[in-house]
Amino acid sequence: MILDKSLIEQHNQANQSLHKKKFEGLSAVLGDEGHDVKTILEKISAFQIAIPSWALGTGGTRFGRFAGGGEPRSLEEKIEDVGLLHALNQSSNSISLHIPWDIPKDPKAITQLAASFELGFDAVNSNTFQDQADQKESYKFGSLSHTDKSVRDQAIQHNIEVIRHGIELGSKALTIWLSDGTDFPGQQNFRRMFERTLDSIQQIYAELPADWKVLVEYKPYEPHFYSTVIADWGTSLLFCNKLGEKAVGLVDLGHHLPNTNIEQIVSRFLMEGKLGGFHFNDSKYGDDDLTVGSIKPYQLFLIFNELVEGMSSPEIKNPELSWMIDASHNIKDPLEDLLQSVEAIKIAYAQALIIDRPALERAQAENDATLAQEIMQNAYRTDVRPLLAEARLQAGAALNPVGFYREGKIREQLVSQRGAKSFATGL
Repeated sequence: MILDKSLIEQHNQANQSLHKKKFEGLSAVLGDEGHDVKTILEKISAFQIAIPSWALGTGGTRFGRFAGGGEPRSLEEKIEDVGLLHALNQSSNSISLHIPWDIPKDPKAITQLAASFELGFDAVNSNTFQDQADQKESYKFGSLSHTDKSVRDQAIQHNIEVIRHGIELGSKALTIWLSDGTDFPGQQNFRRMFERTLDSIQQIYAELPADWKVLVEYKPYEPHFYSTVIADWGTSLLFCNKLGEKAVGLVDLGHHLPNTNIEQIVSRFLMEGKLGGFHFNDSKYGDDDLTVGSIKPYQLFLIFNELVEGMSSPEIKNPELSWMIDASHNIKDPLEDLLQSVEAIKIAYAQALIIDRPALERAQAENDATLAQEIMQNAYRTDVRPLLAEARLQAGAALNPVGFYREGKIREQLVSQRGAKSFATGL
């Protein structure tokens, strides 16, 4: 679906008066506090978050999946949907493909289609956590860590194939999430599983182009519940250090045990120059894949506090980060969910940008925990949404993307075009 941009202009005109009041009021307050609003707006506008191809349909649970109608039936329609999102918020200028769910049959045509929506391609993602219909060996007992070399070789070749697809699309990164693990004590030798996995990833690493990186993701449990080979940030960092400069860690906000201090993990990765990027989502119990910021918005803000401080520090030498949403739930309109997630991420980023950092550093140096909390929460409790809306307005996007989406009955239009029973491919 190609959006008529004149409709966005009409929407903005109808909402501009109220927005102007909110933005001018916030700008005055921020100016009095010593912030350069123009610079903040430039940073907000430059912050782009990739959309994964698998998030454009209802994801479901282990027990069922309830398609919402109008879901994209092909890679081309997924690109159209991301293009629609980007037109609405000017904050999602790339798409991340999952192979083999979304193998481009004609890479040149696909890149041209993406370019027509002002989109590029973020990291490509491999899949050795499922058996595909045409594969010879099974991953039931592991892939890159498997005891059988033929299984490992198959998984290695799949990752190399994913790299080749990424090269054709102009991607610059491979993401490896390894589900390999065990369910029972004594099932495998932990050290040998690690060594086999390292050898496998080293072979994949050797195939990376010079300007690529590999993102090593971690997860403490699921689908295996006794152990996973890459269970935590320390193991991810260990792999990265053994692999080389092009290997960096990937933080998925849902891949942590309850009450884990994720912001401290972010700081540790930054210290080592090994933070590669994020998969954003939210959770109540585990890897719930809920809308970003829907459960733990303060934690998201604290993570961005570490990011803003770390990435602006001359002491930190870390590569440019990859930002992507990794959420796909069962009951929301996927496009509305993605619009809300992008907004939540950029709210947390904007809040972190307005922290009075010199004052915070003085409070920290003086061990004044009360004042430090006041400074942090002053930024967190500031309604920065007018900043995001102004950045969208200046970029030609919608002042209220979700409101525009609903007013324009876009889901109804997609259902009319694609059918009420269309299921997103790949999932």
